[in-house]
Amino acid sequence: MGANVEESVGGLSRKDFLAKLGVSYREARETRFWLRLLRDTDYISKEQSESMLEDLEEIIRIITAIQKTIKNKD
Repeated sequence: MGANVEESVGGLSRKDFLAKLGVSYREARETRFWLRLLRDTDYISKEQSESMLEDLEEIIRIITAIQKTIKNKD
């Protein structure tokens, strides 16, 4: 996610920025899937997963807010 966000900052246009940021958003959702799978298979504890999932949800909210802000500027 972080590398994709960094790449989006160097986007050649607003459209390119949004496209790359969209990749970050999808990667965040995929990470959420993997964290839930790890939790549900008891590979990590519920407490560990809750902490990471809370952080991840905040990241998803931030990325979503950035996307909305940029789209509303059109």
